[in-house]
Amino acid sequence: MALIKSREEILHMHRAGKLLAACHREIAGRIRPGATTLEIDRFVEKYLERLGATPEQKGYMGYPFATCASVNDVICHGMPNDTPLKEGDILTVDMVVNLDGWLADSAWSYPVGKITSQAQSLLQATMDALLEGIRQAKVGNRIGHISHAIQTFAESRGYAVVRQFIGHGIGRRIHEEPAVPHFGPQNSGEMLEEGMVLTIEPMLTTGSWRARIDPDGWTARTVDGSLSAQYEHTIAITRNGPLVLTEQ
Repeated sequence: MALIKSREEILHMHRAGKLLAACHREIAGRIRPGATTLEIDRFVEKYLERLGATPEQKGYMGYPFATCASVNDVICHGMPNDTPLKEGDILTVDMVVNLDGWLADSAWSYPVGKITSQAQSLLQATMDALLEGIRQAKVGNRIGHISHAIQTFAESRGYAVVRQFIGHGIGRRIHEEPAVPHFGPQNSGEMLEEGMVLTIEPMLTTGSWRARIDPDGWTARTVDGSLSAQYEHTIAITRNGPLVLTEQ
């Protein structure tokens, strides 16, 4: 059962979301060939500290970093490292911001320098799939309306939707009910109610939707080495439609 947030609680989450969006804008200017994901991670931690926030991921189930940094065939939960980014890479940075006890969660995929047309098309389709899902996040619909819209759009463009990793409710904890798959039948899942706050975070690939986990226990890759991208927003269900709390 989803936890319903009051208008005031959503305002708290919106403040966290605005801070997170500002951090992503700063990150965008730091992604270039030769930069490392570990440098970006350290910047994020210092940036949040300066503004009175903390990275909720750090320490979560033992995860040691402020961000997840996923390059090329890494779907999600990539661990920052000191390997320089290369021209043509695509990098997804995912983070959860805690501001005064309330959370916001957003992932963004970035081109590193000039990328191929295939990679650019994947980024655009993944962003568009997220927007298709958000449009369905309204009172009276079901979770399945979001799921089905994303899957239908992605597959119509020739992309696969990763199934092992899904969206979720969020509030004072990273993962709350309800689960938000990015695939499945339309009339499935919990009914959407005013005051729900969810993450919608489709991960698309140019090949198989299946993932494998690296020996580090975190890094999830496509089984066939195909490219993957992800975009994620935290959204609130309101009587006036979806409110994006992490808008850039």
